[in-house]
Amino acid sequence: MAVTSRDVARLAGVSQPTVSRALRDDPRVSEATKRSVREAAELLGYVRSDAGRALSSGRTHRIGLLVTDLENQFYAQIIAPVHLELERLGYQLMLHTETADNETVAERLIANGLDAVILATTTVDSVAPLRLRDRGLPFVYFNRTSSFVDADATVVAPAPGFSAAAARAVALGHRRIGAVLGPSNTSTAQSRENALRAALAEQGLTLDPQHVRRGPFDTQTGDEATTSLLALPSPPTLIFCGNDVVAYGALNAARRAGVSIPEEVSIIGFDGLPAAAWPIIELTTIAYDIGEMAREAARLVTHRIEHPDAPIAHVEFGTTFIERRTLAIAPPL
Repeated sequence: MAVTSRDVARLAGVSQPTVSRALRDDPRVSEATKRSVREAAELLGYVRSDAGRALSSGRTHRIGLLVTDLENQFYAQIIAPVHLELERLGYQLMLHTETADNETVAERLIANGLDAVILATTTVDSVAPLRLRDRGLPFVYFNRTSSFVDADATVVAPAPGFSAAAARAVALGHRRIGAVLGPSNTSTAQSRENALRAALAEQGLTLDPQHVRRGPFDTQTGDEATTSLLALPSPPTLIFCGNDVVAYGALNAARRAGVSIPEEVSIIGFDGLPAAAWPIIELTTIAYDIGEMAREAARLVTHRIEHPDAPIAHVEFGTTFIERRTLAIAPPL
């Protein structure tokens, strides 16, 4: 007869639920109890069965991570921290890569037997959160949120970083400011644009509409928008980019046009991706702790599973201005 968790519980002198919690390293169980349970499990040769656990608890202990923007380097940075944190909490990460965030995607997520989902690329007009809510599948927003459904979320507070960046830009003599903003149907693009405009207003500046471009958060947007901005009769001396990936495209466009950075135009990104600090790039950017933000999303989603009636939590991560090679004194106008 196979050894069960009840056998382990009897040997360790604890309840069967305590065995389950101890073996998934639940922080509510003391280290001494965890050690006793593990020793008992090892002595008896007990191996946890995920299938049996799902049948007994009604849970699969699988969490979905939905990413629709497959080529964006940003999302590669969150997979490992989400996976490791979920593993620590006793859950398994299931990555779902789709090309759209719509009702069909929601139905596929529901059909996959997940306990919950982390939505990483939601648009403000997405119907997926509505469908997940109506079908009773818990979810958490990572970075982007929807206007239709309120839910647990980890988001960025862009104002501190933009305020510091704008003040530094003005101190360096920049007055003709450009911006390559993200897609208007994302909460991230909206919040960053609002923060940028407010930060410039603090310095007595506004964005001239002819110096503003918009597009997806990708290098092509940065490349094409910057090429357009540099071709103006009076191009901006500084370009704020919607994220670091867009800024990489802006750097490429300037290099192709023979425009030197930062002597002729300065570039500022957003996110603080690891590559932004590489010596070959040295991008000035507005950064935050992406890894911790991903881990917090994992903690929020597991808490929602285990405490479905808990108040909704919105966790904000502050931003910091990081000055590097791509920002310098403004050229003479």
